[in-house]
Amino acid sequence: MKKYFTVFFLLASVFSRAQLSPAITSWIINNNCATGFAGIETNVQLVQYSANNVYVSCSDIASWIPIGYDWPNNPWFPQDMAFTFKITLNPQHNTGAPVVPWFGHIGIWTNGVSIYNPMDAKTYLDSGVWYQNAVFFEHLDMETMDSCLGHPNGMHEYHLHVHPKCLWDETDSSAHSPLLGFAFDGFPVYGSYTFANTNGTGAITRMTSSYRLRNISDRTTLTNGTILQPQYYGPSFATYSLGAYVQDYEFVSGLGTLDSLNGRFCVTPEYPVGTYAYFVTLDINYEPVYPYVLGAAYYGMVQPGNTGPGSGYNTVSESTTIYNSVSEVDAQINFSLYPNPVSDVLNFKLSSSKTFLTGNIYNSLGELIKTGTVYSGIDYRYNVSSLPSGIYFFKLFDSAQTQTERFVIAR
Repeated sequence: MKKYFTVFFLLASVFSRAQLSPAITSWIINNNCATGFAGIETNVQLVQYSANNVYVSCSDIASWIPIGYDWPNNPWFPQDMAFTFKITLNPQHNTGAPVVPWFGHIGIWTNGVSIYNPMDAKTYLDSGVWYQNAVFFEHLDMETMDSCLGHPNGMHEYHLHVHPKCLWDETDSSAHSPLLGFAFDGFPVYGSYTFANTNGTGAITRMTSSYRLRNISDRTTLTNGTILQPQYYGPSFATYSLGAYVQDYEFVSGLGTLDSLNGRFCVTPEYPVGTYAYFVTLDINYEPVYPYVLGAAYYGMVQPGNTGPGSGYNTVSESTTIYNSVSEVDAQINFSLYPNPVSDVLNFKLSSSKTFLTGNIYNSLGELIKTGTVYSGIDYRYNVSSLPSGIYFFKLFDSAQTQTERFVIAR
């Protein structure tokens, strides 16, 4: 049995190397130099990659911002930030001291707009103890955010503390949510809906936060039990209700489906072998739920140059390839299979400039189940009724290209 698992992981490694990483191909690139707010080119302008990193150059201006828009109750306006972020293609779990997602950008959405943490950089009486929850003060109270839930700050950086409402359909619970962005540790950020089981099986379900409001009558203690001196007390609930400060929340293991970082390790459509992934959290009415995007710390290690004062201006000092999402569409083999999960007959079709490719089907142990030639443009039907339930991989390849799709047999 150990041999088969070794084979499976070797196959998974080969598959992941043969394809371009989702961290390269998932960006919304402005190929036509389209302009938006203040005549600035929107979304992502350039994606370059090496063997280990991807460099994303972006204006930080979303195409959803109306030209000439004036944010309500907000004296600031966004500018072209001309960012270049460096994201690792080989994210690793950080087993050392946790790295806290602090002020400023902590990741980027696929359209190049900045992800911020839940705080707005202000504390009660400037004491550095009770940090304001941006959703409460900037959205619910002052209403400084636009309809897509973003706004600019005093540095003219447009950003979102919560999910990018205009980048996906938060009401669609029928399918796996799209990949919405990447944290600066290289791990993906998804919408709220994914497979119920971490191995990619089960119904599509909404991921839920494991944070809740504390059961406190005043703001005299911190979440870790620290009893504060009077000068560090927070405001009364008569002044600001529970939830106005991030210290009003506590993590309870197992309360929701996600861990303290607001993620979990699981299989997703873009990562059929599995990855750690963050999920934006919403309630049943599609309202943002704390901690909104990332939780208490990054899961992985964060490279320098992306976070902290003056960050986001990385220099490309290694040989890179420019990713062209238009010319490389056909290079990423267009292959569809359905239904998924399947019980009896699997339908699949290849659409490619290549006349044919070799198709192999493997089970979760890496054992070859079926091999044959798959011709472009033909609708195929493969009877899987004799195969046991479980996870399978369909690999299409020739000497130059490889693509692997994961499917589930369930009865």
